[in-house]
Amino acid sequence: MTPRLLAASLSVLALCLTDAATSGLAAEASRTAAPITVAAVDTAAPNFVGLGSWFNSAPLNISDLRGKVVLVNFWTYGCSNCVATLPHVTELYAKYKDRGLVIVGIHTPEFPFERSASNVQAALKRHGITYPVAQDNDSKTWEAYHNQYWPSQYIVDQHGKIVLHHDGEGQYDEIDRTIARLLNGSS
Repeated sequence: MTPRLLAASLSVLALCLTDAATSGLAAEASRTAAPITVAAVDTAAPNFVGLGSWFNSAPLNISDLRGKVVLVNFWTYGCSNCVATLPHVTELYAKYKDRGLVIVGIHTPEFPFERSASNVQAALKRHGITYPVAQDNDSKTWEAYHNQYWPSQYIVDQHGKIVLHHDGEGQYDEIDRTIARLLNGSS
């Protein structure tokens, strides 16, 4: 984590904690969506590494996706928070895939039963997922991105730089606006 990213994250955390303490509503603070982290401009997106099965696509390489806007979505089908985000992710794919958005789902299992390729394939069918998804059973891509939570979304610009990172549910409008802005060339 770069010093700039760390400082920005700590500032957001301090604002959230201050607001929760001054309002005295800890319950309200727990319902607030996770903040969006704007990544440092020079943060290059790591390549996809150590992946097993690919679904809906041949294996992809982040460098081959230069010129495209990429949403890297870390999820697992057994996570209710992940499942809650899937309609929004599939909606983004339907809305922007013909304009240059590539979504890559990175299915990183939390539990042993989530490691099964047939279970992942069934989940893709159940949720209507047609964008590329790769199994990260050994958490190698998860580690390359220094990811810590399910679900997590990383938006990568046309130059291969991470421009936005969000953990958890919510912030759907901000994610949509960021993708639209990048696709419109005003990044």
